[in-house]
Amino acid sequence: MSNSRASRLSAWLRTLDGEQLRRVLDARPDSVRAPEPCTLGELADRLQRPGSVARALQRLPLPCLQTAEALAALGTPVSRTELGELLGTDTRALDPVLRALADQALVWPGTAGELHMAAALRTAWVSPLGLGPGLAELLSSKTSEELRTMVTTLGLTPGTRKQQRLDAVLDHHGNPGRLLRLLDSAPARARELLEQHCGPESPLILYGSAAPGSTERWLLDRALLVGRPWSYEPAQVPAEVIRALRGPDWHAPFAPVPPAPDLVRLTPAEVEHEAGTAATAFAGQATAVLAACAARPPATLKSGGVGARELARIGKSVQCEEPVVRLVLECAYEAGLLAYEDKALRASPAYDAWAEREPADQFATLLRAWWQLGRTPTAARDEEGKALPSATRTPPCSGCLAARHGLLAAAADLPESHGVRNPADLGPLVAWQRPFADELPQDTQPFGTLIREAELLGVLARGALSPLGTALLHDDDPATLQHHAGRLLPGAIGKARIGGDLTAVVTGAPSARLAALLDSLADREARGTASVWRFSPTSVRRALDAGRTPSEIESDLSAVAEGMLPQPLTYLIHDTARRHGRIRIAPAACVIHSDDTALLAEIAAHRKLTRLGLRKLAPTVLLCRTALPEALGALRAEGYAPVAETEDGAVRVERPEQPRTNHVLPRPRRALAAPAPAPLIPTSELATRLLAAPDRLPHPDPDRGIPFASDTEEILAGYAKALALTDIRQLAHAIHESEPITIEYVATSGNHTIRTVSELDFDPPYLHAYCHLREDERVFTLSRIQAVLPA
Repeated sequence: MSNSRASRLSAWLRTLDGEQLRRVLDARPDSVRAPEPCTLGELADRLQRPGSVARALQRLPLPCLQTAEALAALGTPVSRTELGELLGTDTRALDPVLRALADQALVWPGTAGELHMAAALRTAWVSPLGLGPGLAELLSSKTSEELRTMVTTLGLTPGTRKQQRLDAVLDHHGNPGRLLRLLDSAPARARELLEQHCGPESPLILYGSAAPGSTERWLLDRALLVGRPWSYEPAQVPAEVIRALRGPDWHAPFAPVPPAPDLVRLTPAEVEHEAGTAATAFAGQATAVLAACAARPPATLKSGGVGARELARIGKSVQCEEPVVRLVLECAYEAGLLAYEDKALRASPAYDAWAEREPADQFATLLRAWWQLGRTPTAARDEEGKALPSATRTPPCSGCLAARHGLLAAAADLPESHGVRNPADLGPLVAWQRPFADELPQDTQPFGTLIREAELLGVLARGALSPLGTALLHDDDPATLQHHAGRLLPGAIGKARIGGDLTAVVTGAPSARLAALLDSLADREARGTASVWRFSPTSVRRALDAGRTPSEIESDLSAVAEGMLPQPLTYLIHDTARRHGRIRIAPAACVIHSDDTALLAEIAAHRKLTRLGLRKLAPTVLLCRTALPEALGALRAEGYAPVAETEDGAVRVERPEQPRTNHVLPRPRRALAAPAPAPLIPTSELATRLLAAPDRLPHPDPDRGIPFASDTEEILAGYAKALALTDIRQLAHAIHESEPITIEYVATSGNHTIRTVSELDFDPPYLHAYCHLREDERVFTLSRIQAVLPA
């Protein structure tokens, strides 16, 4: 990090008022994560971090990104006029873009109006605008004698000092007219060589090819090409020469106006009705999918995730399309309702609490999880067309998160009371809002999969942003999303219409208690805006097997029925109960006994039951060579209604198992562009505090009586020599508060890597932590940590 740039940024921050500084803090939330910066100097250090700058770039719309790249190509300080000339636009058109970049503290004006930029912005592009380094940077390592040769060859008066000679070359090539005349006078082969190698993709190696009189030497002596004749390092064409080769009419791309889709006028009521309908349907489907997963956990693939076969099975059982199943599983996994255990994706204890809540609360939980997901959950195919599993533990994709945020930002920028006529037209707007957003290989239209997800969730409705989407985009208060979900989604229904045709119909979303009751007494036949259950001897027998009595069944149904229970249902209950338990099966291999001797004789003579190995021991007892579970199933399959006994002769109660996992694996790490949690204090209060503080506090030095804030900070400062004080403060805070942190680390191989780590165990000179990239415990040497960034 450049200290001079940080000091210039700190000086500019000092010129802001409280409201302007608050906008900077809101735009760069990772820079104010706890521990909050104490001074404007520390804030400037955080704002200049390469990782923080990279996160800010991912949130920029296209014109801001284009302007930032142009500044990176020009180098700063630079005047607004020079920037406007490069972009081919009037300087007044740059005002809103430069204000937006200033709010991000990426670009700011100097005392004379010149533009400065964050140091890390220059390295964000390998070759901004394809221009590469400028002449001043390339010639900085040249000797005074080499510069004298260039000055003399160009017909200029050489000075006596190196700086004079360097200034002469820069002044000559800084004049576009003189540089064009020089290029026009170049031999045809020289011009051709420059055009062939004027980009970083086509380097030119000079080793042994720049002999006196050669074309390469002609270019080197005139600073049109910079390199060393006897080196294997590629020679480079200066940025000024590349611009001249592109011609005076060439300008860097600049698109300040977004694409204009075909719009249609809408009323808020139309948008809310459509959003409420979609959200209600999704909430019902999510309840069904997760209930199916709780009853029969989907098996996972060896490579991880839930495969296409299990997805199809779940979709068929609950009558949902595969994209909906994928969306529910991904959101539930992100929300902690599902977790991996024993090669299956099982419901966690959090699921039981979630299942008891109102539909609006259930929906809000899943919707917030979708907003924070680091991938597109309904992505079904990769680049090669292979099926992708769902709910995988792979690292998240920041481009997918950027696409989701860009979609909502694009919809929010539409004119008031308007939506797009064709939702697919939002795709180009997403690319304009978030150029770093990732499209899916399966998309036939830009961001088509993501747009469909937003429609399924009611975030987009009739081509416009719904109140649910607005609450997500601003993300100020979770209560706001909860309020809109409660307003748009109907409450749970606690009553059912039970008809004489032995059906129970619930119009709307049934409450968790009602759904559980009807699921235990009947078979569900339909889901959606209305759910239908059908009673049968088999379904009633299941309830009796679970230990319910006929009177309890009637009482429970009467409590939820709209009106009296129909006679056919009461007859069914009592008739099934009368037959229930007349046959009893005792374990031996097993023993079947009953007081109804005629019934036992019928079973003993039943041809389809001969495989059980039945033998009459007495008129009321049959011996069976088949184990009790198989015998029980065989008798029920033939229409009998036996019950099983325990070893002491009591009736065994059969309740369906609800598999749960108590083991919840660490959540996948967030994408780098994930929104950071709010600071512990309001940003307006923090802005006031920073403006009142000095630019910098003295560096801690116990020998001079300036102590560290904690022993951990002092120990870290002794071992992690590469870290600045602000990094030491954040790492110490993460250790004390058991918070995840992102570190830049140099491995023993010398490779630089970025890791998000949690569960920190401080053991100087090492840091033991769970690495989210490797999904395993790792040991990091403190001296190899180069930088720290909030996770």
